[in-house]
Amino acid sequence: MTVVLRGGRVVDSGGERLIDVEIGDDGLIAAVGTGLTGDVQLDASGCVVSPGFVDLHVHLREPGQEDAETIQTGARGGALGGYTALVAMPNTDPVTDCAAVVEQVRALGSRSMCEIVPTAAMTVGRRGVDMAPMGELVDHGVGIFTDDGTGLQDPRLMRRIMEYSTGLTARLGRPVVLAQHCEVSTLSEGGFMHEGAWSSRLGIPGQPAEAEELMVMRDIALVRLTGARMHFQHLSTAASVAMVRGAKAAGLPVTSEATTHHFTLTDAACASYDPVFKVHPPLRTDVDVAAVRAGLADGTIDAIATDHAPHADHAKERPFDTAPPGMLGLETALSLSLEESGLDLPEVLALMSWRPAAIAGIADRHGVPIAPGAPANICVIDPDQTWTVSGRAMASLSSNTPYEGRTLRGRVRHTIRSGVPVVVDGEARR
Repeated sequence: MTVVLRGGRVVDSGGERLIDVEIGDDGLIAAVGTGLTGDVQLDASGCVVSPGFVDLHVHLREPGQEDAETIQTGARGGALGGYTALVAMPNTDPVTDCAAVVEQVRALGSRSMCEIVPTAAMTVGRRGVDMAPMGELVDHGVGIFTDDGTGLQDPRLMRRIMEYSTGLTARLGRPVVLAQHCEVSTLSEGGFMHEGAWSSRLGIPGQPAEAEELMVMRDIALVRLTGARMHFQHLSTAASVAMVRGAKAAGLPVTSEATTHHFTLTDAACASYDPVFKVHPPLRTDVDVAAVRAGLADGTIDAIATDHAPHADHAKERPFDTAPPGMLGLETALSLSLEESGLDLPEVLALMSWRPAAIAGIADRHGVPIAPGAPANICVIDPDQTWTVSGRAMASLSSNTPYEGRTLRGRVRHTIRSGVPVVVDGEARR
C-alpha cells in the first residue's frame, strides 16, 4: 500500500516547501513533488508536514505500574500528539537496570504505535550506590543512562560513571549520554512545591531552586573534568539555564531539555491546592518561566520534552503533600509549545523533532528531512484547529492533566510511523 500526503507545507531541517509526499510500501518516502498518486490519499491541505516528534523524557510505567499506563496506551497518546519515538525512563518496577528488562521494554514497544527507545538506570535499582552494568547494557543497544526521578547524590560515583561512559563510545558506535535529574535531596527533602512567596502564603513546605542549581553546577564541573556527554533533564530555574548557557559557550558536551509545564505554568497554580499541579521539579516563578523560554529561543535548551508522568486517579486525588508528582504531556505538548513558547513553528518543530532525535541517537530514522529514501516517520499538523483538553478523553489510562478544560490551538491530523498511518484525521487507527 502506498500513501500520499497531498497539499501540505513541508517543514523540516532543510526549510519549507509546498509539495506532496508519497510513501512506499517499504516504509520509506518514495517521492516528493506535485500531482503524486497512491493507494491511500491523506488530505494535508492547510497543514504542515513535519518529521515525527521525539520525546526525550516519558514515563510509560510498564513493567510494574500498569494501572497508570502501559507502553501501548502511552504510545497511542504519543502518536496522537505527533510523536513517532518515545524515550522511556527506567524508573519502572523492576527498575530498568539490566538487559532482561531492557529487552522486555523493547519487545512491548515493538507492538506499539511509536518506536520505544529504552533507557537504563545509571545505578543498580536507582539507589545511587553501585554503578549499573553499563557495558552489558550498551551491548544491548542502550545509549542513554539516567536515574531519573532521583539525582545521583554521590559526586565520586558520578565522576566514576562519567569516566566509564566515555570509554563505551566505540562499543556503542556513538557517545553514551548521561541524563541527570538535578536535585540535591538534602535540600529538597520535605518540600512539595517551589520554595518562595507562594509556598509561604499557602503553608506548603517548599524546595529551593538551589537544590537543582547545585547539582547542575557540580555536573558541569565533572563534565569539564571527564569529557562525558551530559544531558540535563527538565531545567526549571533561571540560574540552571544560565549555567548551561555558560557551559555551552565554553564548548562542553552538554545538552538540555525543558518541559512544556515549566514554560507554561508557575507556582501560583498551586494556590488551588490541587495535586494535579504537583510536579518534580516543581513549578517555578515567573522569572524562571521567562528564563526557560529565553533558553529555548537562544539554543541553550535543545529540546522540548514532556516528562509525561501518568498516575492513577486514586493516587493523584490524595492531599497535596502525599500525592505523587507528575502530569500528562504527550497530547498537549505541540499546542502548548505553539501557543506559549514564544517561538515560531519551525523553531518548535526543531525542538520537538530533529534536535531531540540527535540527542537520543536515532537521527538516522527520526527527525530526518522529508526526501526520497528517508524513513517515513512523519506527522501532519493543522496549526489552526482548536480543541478542548479533557483528561478523560486522552489515550492515557490516567487523566492527570493540568490543562483540563482549556481550549488550545494546533493539533495533529495524521501520524505516519514507518510508513503506516497510525493516526488519520485525528483518530488512532489501532
